[in-house]
Amino acid sequence: MATYYPELAQRVRAQSSALPALYRGIDFDSQPYRTTTRAEDPSTLPAWVAERAPLLADEQVVELVSTATWLGDVVADAYAALMGQYSVTNLISMVKTACREGIDAVEDAPPELVALIADMEATPDWIDMGLVRKGAHQARIQAALLTPFVIRGTFIATFVNTYSALPMALTGALTSGKRAARRVNETTSFFALTTAPGALERHGPGFEAAAMVRLMHSMVRYNALKRSDRWDVGIYGMPIPQIDQMPAGMISVYLLALRARRAGRTEFNTAERAVVEFSRYRCFLLGLPEELVPASLPQIVDLMNTRAAMLRDDFDDATCGEMVRATMAAYLRPTDRRLDRMADAVERSYSRAAFTRAYCSGDRAVAETMGVTIGVADYLRIALTAPFVVGRWLTVRRASRSPWLRPIADAYVIRMLNRRLVNYGQPEFTSDASQYTPAG
Repeated sequence: MATYYPELAQRVRAQSSALPALYRGIDFDSQPYRTTTRAEDPSTLPAWVAERAPLLADEQVVELVSTATWLGDVVADAYAALMGQYSVTNLISMVKTACREGIDAVEDAPPELVALIADMEATPDWIDMGLVRKGAHQARIQAALLTPFVIRGTFIATFVNTYSALPMALTGALTSGKRAARRVNETTSFFALTTAPGALERHGPGFEAAAMVRLMHSMVRYNALKRSDRWDVGIYGMPIPQIDQMPAGMISVYLLALRARRAGRTEFNTAERAVVEFSRYRCFLLGLPEELVPASLPQIVDLMNTRAAMLRDDFDDATCGEMVRATMAAYLRPTDRRLDRMADAVERSYSRAAFTRAYCSGDRAVAETMGVTIGVADYLRIALTAPFVVGRWLTVRRASRSPWLRPIADAYVIRMLNRRLVNYGQPEFTSDASQYTPAG
């Protein structure tokens, strides 16, 4: 069989020598049980999304998914491995200082931190920063006006599979209402913050947030491999491999690609291309390689679908079900005032509907087996509020395209975005190994 991604394969194998304390003993030439290319094995790709056989027959994309299943984040992992020498508080503090003031502002900065910041600063030539800024403007409208109503439904979709959800399950971060609420708000805050004006510039708050998320993932990866007796590399492979981070970073452009395809197009228009570039740059800051952030419409759809086609299907109620139920039960609003309680109820309804439609093809029975129950009251709330929620989004989006109305629309969106960020609270982006729990 031809090797289509030799550089990526070499990068995977080099992890053992780059960070032997963490990766020694892992056979990167094997495939974990979670990955399957046998037609008789059930996968996470629903039949209504795409036909599985043609995807598994594409050797190039199958190789990419297989290789990336073993890809960690050596640069960030090396810094996270310093937990034996520094406290988590100190590691976080140094990252924040380096992001805000530069690496020279960190006294006696460890070389691992220098390498992490340098890696994030090295914007590759396959990123068009002009398009990134235009894409951020468009993504900001959705982050301020639409995402808050569906984020919970999108969030739980990331752990409805045992093999990809186990790292989060081990942290115990989603086993109680309060901890689940914090994690959902942290995730929402990150995606919202990165759309703010200038947020992804070198000293912007989005750049810092990306560094913190990257560090958190590496802490989970390190703790799963070194401190958890639940993690079986032969079954689960690499904890939080880059192929599992790709869906969260590219889900918005994947849905954009599906809408374009349904409209009969095979290419993105100019506005869509900017949103794609914004997402690709955000993924780069999180450590994803170019191979996992394609720019073309067909490549995005094929990569996302092939990952699902190769991920062995499994929904363990003790792992996935527990996290889904805790997340759906979590109260995300900042206060218990009546208005906040009403807003929380509306958001839950939209999230249930978004999850049921996007991941269960609208089948409520399937959604219920995964812990998401949607009823008449939910549809009633959506019907009553949709004219305002959707109507406002469409109106602002249209106004932002007018040279005369754009300043007014932009000011309104930024004001709403800042209000959302206040409601989400101050994210911590940490992983405490002392709170890790058995799962499944």
